Amino acid sequence: MMNFILILIIIIGASTAIYMLWFRNNLNETEHKLTQHMYNFDAIQQFIRDAMHELIASDLYEGNPNMEEFQRRKARRNELRKSLRSCMNGDISAKRYVKLYMKDLLQNTYKLGEDNIHLLIPFHRSNDLSAQDCFDILLYVYKKEHGEEGLQQLIEKYHLDQEKKYDDGSVGYHIHASEIIQIYELEQPRLTFDEKLDIVVQRVYQKYKGLGVIDEIRDQNIDGVNGGTSGLPSDMKQNLDLHHYTEQTRMLPQAHDAVWIFYKGKSLHLSFLSFASELELKRVCQNIYTFGSPGQLNESKSYIVNDMADGSRVVVVRPKMSESWAFFVRKFNTQLMTLPDLIKGTHAELPIKMLEYLIKGEQVTIITGSQGSGKTVTLLALMRYINRAYNIRIQEMAFELRARKIYADRNILSMRETPTVSGQEGLDIQKKTDGAVNILGEVASHPVASYMIQMATVASLFTLCTHHAKTFPNLVSSLRNSLLQAGGFSNETIAEKQVVEVLNFNVHLVKSPTGQRYIDRITECIPMEETQQYGMDYKGETKFERKVTAFMDNVAEYFYRQTDRKTYQHQDIIIWEDGAYAAKHRPSNMTINNMASKMSPDDAAAFQRFIEQKWGRSS
Repeated sequence: MMNFILILIIIIGASTAIYMLWFRNNLNETEHKLTQHMYNFDAIQQFIRDAMHELIASDLYEGNPNMEEFQRRKARRNELRKSLRSCMNGDISAKRYVKLYMKDLLQNTYKLGEDNIHLLIPFHRSNDLSAQDCFDILLYVYKKEHGEEGLQQLIEKYHLDQEKKYDDGSVGYHIHASEIIQIYELEQPRLTFDEKLDIVVQRVYQKYKGLGVIDEIRDQNIDGVNGGTSGLPSDMKQNLDLHHYTEQTRMLPQAHDAVWIFYKGKSLHLSFLSFASELELKRVCQNIYTFGSPGQLNESKSYIVNDMADGSRVVVVRPKMSESWAFFVRKFNTQLMTLPDLIKGTHAELPIKMLEYLIKGEQVTIITGSQGSGKTVTLLALMRYINRAYNIRIQEMAFELRARKIYADRNILSMRETPTVSGQEGLDIQKKTDGAVNILGEVASHPVASYMIQMATVASLFTLCTHHAKTFPNLVSSLRNSLLQAGGFSNETIAEKQVVEVLNFNVHLVKSPTGQRYIDRITECIPMEETQQYGMDYKGETKFERKVTAFMDNVAEYFYRQTDRKTYQHQDIIIWEDGAYAAKHRPSNMTINNMASKMSPDDAAAFQRFIEQKWGRSS
């Protein structure tokens, strides 16, 4: 009997121990699953979304507050609602405000602490960090030390903008994931919990209300950023029979994997970053252009050109106009840049002084060059030399120059086209605003070219603008054709005469494959004068044959003028040659005298000395 009881006790004890062990393991597994469910970015993003909705929709009268407390709650809610609407549009202060709310919610309500933050990003195990994790940490550290120059400092320090070979042997500019991981291993940043929390908050914010993986990059001091511009579009992927493709072909990047930055004239591919899905790329495209409510992006209007809260220009395109969703953000340096800051190289003082005298001599000047060659910033630098007595009026398609940020004490007003106000109407209004100098942001269409000719002819003392022409004859032909297309002229020769009578100088900028920017040439336009007059001898002739012959000579002269006779000559007065600036052809005496007559006596005398020193006296 005693043996039986002892065996029973042993069986019960063992069963109890086995049950307790099973229960504990099951409890640990349940807790692990719960932890895994709680501490991932999708769950946290949903929590933030619900919490923000609750904050905005909460009852302001809860707890029967007094009037002062009620007004405080109301102001706080209005500020949060306003920040949530504008934080994705380049409004840095709104973004910072929203992130502070999120940080407080995660730390105090979601109980995100030192013991569980590593479940989101494994800060304590560098081997488990992805390239994006490493980049986010590095950018945070560099931004904390250098502000908006953080990304630039990172790129410069490790020469990430140097040419590299692709797998097919071609060269280009890209930053690979292995480079970012290697840099992280070299630096091994040490972060406090508060800094780790900031990085997690940014990661949640950029998918909740931000601009995805380019959110922090867009705020940095770079020339621009774009996405959706490489890789396989979704419709093309669906049409491929992937079963007949190799494993390498199956791994082709998609359109949502494309993140590029424009840095010092170079297109730099951040191949380690991706929007992860077409849905995320589409979300970013649908949010990035919404500043100022410019209208709806849909299939009937498949593109939007707008500006952001910080003055950046944004262009968004979508199918069916483009093969995939894509966006282009172009940032413009609003710091005071002078010509010596922009124009470098041997004998750089030659084009610098000449450009200064072109503005003081009130010459109609068109700055040409490819995208990213520095046309806009050069135009801004030239505005410094416009006489302060002259009021400046600017006409643009979208606000890009932002001249009043630099020349805040000048009389400047910028206008742009809207869906209801055309560029022609804006130009007509400018004529009634006491403007002396008109500036046209970019001549990119036939009507805008017509506006430029109008401005230079009747609306201002002189005009400045930019254009994309490659050569001087191309520039004249393009402006002439625009006048014909706009309907103001029906005769090519007359239209061309109108252009060359207006245009004085062309400054052509070049961006080399390595990103170097320089002035390729400064070209003078010299209209051809009509030296031969139509003869009137036929009137005095008594014989019919001689009368007809004299009259036919006039007819022949007329057709000659309409066909073969040139309406202008052009000459390069300054060129970039063998890595240095050189004076080439001397400006015409007519132009020199015209410029000097519009300068102050001191400037005119200095200009004459400059011409004689660089080109010699007129023969």
